[in-house]
Amino acid sequence: MAKTNPKVTARKKRAQRIRTKIFGTSARPRMCVYKSNRHIYVQIIDDEQRRTLAAMSTEGKNFDSADLNGKCEQAKKVGTLIAAKALSVGITQVVFDRGGNLYHGRVKALSEGAREGGLQF
Repeated sequence: MAKTNPKVTARKKRAQRIRTKIFGTSARPRMCVYKSNRHIYVQIIDDEQRRTLAAMSTEGKNFDSADLNGKCEQAKKVGTLIAAKALSVGITQVVFDRGGNLYHGRVKALSEGAREGGLQF
């Protein structure tokens, strides 16, 4: 039996606590962030209809990281791109779900990029 990493279990517990309080509606969907060691992913989700309205990641085909140095700059660019995609769909306000991650570093850079792109939290 493999041991579980205490950091991973703590993040999952934080994510569960957050998800009891945060819920995305059609008027104000949930912007969910997942962060791996190499990439960052973000989705805008309508929890009432259980649909993903927009998604973006550093792995996507239309994401070019050639001119960016470091993961924080990549996360900020993902934030601006998801904001542009959300505005094209007609979404202006979202509820931010950091997914149990602490609000600093890449998660903070992504949210700042989304705010600069025009999304309101």
